[in-house]
Amino acid sequence: MPAPSPTRRGTRLPLVAAVLLASCAERPAERDNPPADADQLARGRFIVSIGGCNDCHTPKVFTAAGPVPDSSRYLSGHPADAKVPPVPQGVLGPDGWGALTNPHLTAWAGPWGISFTANLTPDPTGLGNWTVDQFIQTMRTGKHLGTGRPILPPMPWQELAALPEEDLRAVFAYLRSIKPVANAVPAPVPPPAAQ
Repeated sequence: MPAPSPTRRGTRLPLVAAVLLASCAERPAERDNPPADADQLARGRFIVSIGGCNDCHTPKVFTAAGPVPDSSRYLSGHPADAKVPPVPQGVLGPDGWGALTNPHLTAWAGPWGISFTANLTPDPTGLGNWTVDQFIQTMRTGKHLGTGRPILPPMPWQELAALPEEDLRAVFAYLRSIKPVANAVPAPVPPPAAQ
């Protein structure tokens, strides 16, 4: 049996090494997010449920009985392709409305501008690349990724900041266990005076 050619042997080893390294490498979000057990997932599901996260973070389907959460877009945030009507001038303020919302309850307008509810699914357009520590820091500080822009109303991050760390970890573990939904939510729109 003839020996393999030096060229062929020389290219095989680096290829095998590259495949092995790629298969062993962990993405940071996987490495920094320990696996959850059934009790932690149940606790996270409970907190998400009683916290009313669906109210704003899940787009709605309109039925004869009124709007209901769209289970196919569970916790996927403001639909990226949804148009937001202009805010009528003078309607917001101390003598007017404090806030307006779209029919999905996923876009809110107020003195802060227009905010869009985030995609909380484990898709990369949502929380897919987040670590549990970034999630906890976001809930504790009211800053995106713990250090970025402010988390805007109506997100009740101040109440969530009071949760014990194990509850925030449970919420994050549960959010990482749900179906990923690709939905790149738009960035907030600043108020007219700040534009």
